[in-house]
Amino acid sequence: MEYGIQLFSVRDITEKDLPGALKKMAEIGYKNVEFAGFFGYSAEDVKKMLEENGLRVSGTHSSLKDLIDDFEGTVAYHKAIGNTNYILPGVDFSCKEKIDENLAYMNEFQEKLAKEGITLGYHNHDREFKPTEDGLIPYDELLARTNVKLEIDTYWAYAAGKDPVALMEELKNRLFVIHIKDGFSDRKGMPLGRGTAPVKEVYKKAVEMGIPMVVESETLTPDGVTEAEICFRYLKELEKELN
Repeated sequence: MEYGIQLFSVRDITEKDLPGALKKMAEIGYKNVEFAGFFGYSAEDVKKMLEENGLRVSGTHSSLKDLIDDFEGTVAYHKAIGNTNYILPGVDFSCKEKIDENLAYMNEFQEKLAKEGITLGYHNHDREFKPTEDGLIPYDELLARTNVKLEIDTYWAYAAGKDPVALMEELKNRLFVIHIKDGFSDRKGMPLGRGTAPVKEVYKKAVEMGIPMVVESETLTPDGVTEAEICFRYLKELEKELN
């Protein structure tokens, strides 16, 4: 099995040393990385870093604003680093007006990106499952009114009171990657194996479905690299246990 990591997990070092962060993730054993910013590096520099460490870019968490402000430049950058999955890490769904506006943008850019060979995806937190003041459930609106692919953050779904395994099955036709993640129901995140989220069940479902798994561990306790190591070891233990 190959695993990816969302580089927000090691945000304590990426901003000041992105090359070092990538090197360390490769040394731990991760094969894929999901970027959360490029910190001023050129696409050529990022591509070189990936190649030097034998890593692939599985996707990025990138903003809707970049697409609105400079679609052509943004697409060129992502093509140059080999990224085909442009994932929105969240948008403003706070009210009907914002939901309407942002879903319209998502539909527009999904079509435009598809023509460039890039898939537009959406990553949830817990708030998308909760009603706005207008009484709308943003995730339901997203599902009904767009065809964007879904990166289910299984921990945030759990924190919202959802069964992430059932959600994966329900949305399997749109699901293209998951964040495998742990924590408690009170929104306190933890490294894999240290919380109460159904990580083992999520893992088994992802294997069954053939869905890529990207680790995210957000608490930097004691630091991002240590958490990334804990998570990787846990996945390898699960792999042995279940095979």
